[in-house]
Amino acid sequence: MPAPLITLSSDIGQPDYLVGAIKAKLLQINPDFQLVDITHQIPPFHFTQAAYVCGTATRQFPAFTYHLLLISLYEQQTDQLLLAYHQEQYYLSADNGLLTMMLGEKPEIIMGIPFPEKQTPNTLEIAAIMGNTIQRLVEGQSILSVGIPDVSYMDKRPLRPIIQSDYIEAQIIFIDSFENIVVNVTQALFEGQRKGRPFRIQFRRDETIDRISTSYADVGPTGKVALFNSAGYLEIALNKANAAGLFGLKGFVENSQQSQLAYQTVRIVFG
Repeated sequence: MPAPLITLSSDIGQPDYLVGAIKAKLLQINPDFQLVDITHQIPPFHFTQAAYVCGTATRQFPAFTYHLLLISLYEQQTDQLLLAYHQEQYYLSADNGLLTMMLGEKPEIIMGIPFPEKQTPNTLEIAAIMGNTIQRLVEGQSILSVGIPDVSYMDKRPLRPIIQSDYIEAQIIFIDSFENIVVNVTQALFEGQRKGRPFRIQFRRDETIDRISTSYADVGPTGKVALFNSAGYLEIALNKANAAGLFGLKGFVENSQQSQLAYQTVRIVFG
């Protein structure tokens, strides 16, 4: 039997001892667990960014990988964790809405994993509950036997752009380490709304881009470029420069004040 493959995503940050301690806790449960880090740098309470980063990464893993989402564990009072099976992947997360945001739909199977004695565990204890749940599945137990089926759980919808016949109002869902900007517009959505028409991508300071490139090298140094990244989402960048910083753009944050929205949105105008 191949060793179970487990991914780890969290908002803990690398300087904290917890990332190493979580791995140690999981390896105590089963030394054969193969642990793969996706990220531990999700900013606290940034559900939109977490859904984009984790959702994009987890879809690339082999079937029957286990994904531990240690993100916003204490967003609300709850007495359970969630275990989901969807498109041949397993997910374990807090009951905080991230799961459905990330998947974009309700999972095929979802189970509640009750906390012992209905008390909220600490982060290491939550990791142990997740690890022990995985171990039970590895040992051959049915997913329907390791928790409570058909539980009520928090269901959050993914952040969607505003779509009109002649424009798309999109939100910035991620800014990478190069300060390239990713917005929640896929290539399929873009082409479906464009219908062969000319377009302008507009953002702060009256900046515009009117063509889609295939690489950053399509423009000269500090030139503006728009392209679809390897995840299929629209990305705006400056070649060899920091787009987000120079344009004053920020990632979208839930419950943002109206005055901040201009920094977090991009408009695509057709025609």
